Amino acid sequence: MKGIILIGFMGAGKTTVGKLLSQKTGMKHIDFDDKIVEEIGMTIQEYFDLYGEEAFREKETAVLKRYLDHNQVVSTGGGIVMRSENRELLKQMAPVVYLQTKPEIFISRLKHDHTTVRPLVVSKSADEIKQVFEPRIPFYEESASMVVDTDERTPEEIVDEILNKI
Repeated sequence: MKGIILIGFMGAGKTTVGKLLSQKTGMKHIDFDDKIVEEIGMTIQEYFDLYGEEAFREKETAVLKRYLDHNQVVSTGGGIVMRSENRELLKQMAPVVYLQTKPEIFISRLKHDHTTVRPLVVSKSADEIKQVFEPRIPFYEESASMVVDTDERTPEEIVDEILNKI
């Protein structure tokens, strides 16, 4: 089986689903945010504060290029689709799975996640988070070869659907 790339907004379940896919397929799991933190030697929030979003997106693109054609499960960051270069790279890969999640679901998940600081949603209202998300929808759809709805579903159900569709 070829690798599997997971895309979607923050709180869509990319890391959770990625780890479970890794267990079920025997493929290694790579989490882009973890790789970036490892490379930059600081948290993503600290990097955003020091260098800004564009510098972070450049780092994200470099990581994407490095892990393009590997036989592994990759959980990307929620903003990977913001650069056209990344969307083009993703379209060359298969399968790229968009974990589609309604805003009220991922907002609830984000608000209850006290372990991960997300620079683009810290101290934002639900409406402000939606304003970050909505422009990304067409980019997720453009980049994906498969869309899987995650609302009201367990990670196991999502993984089963992905594996059945591949």
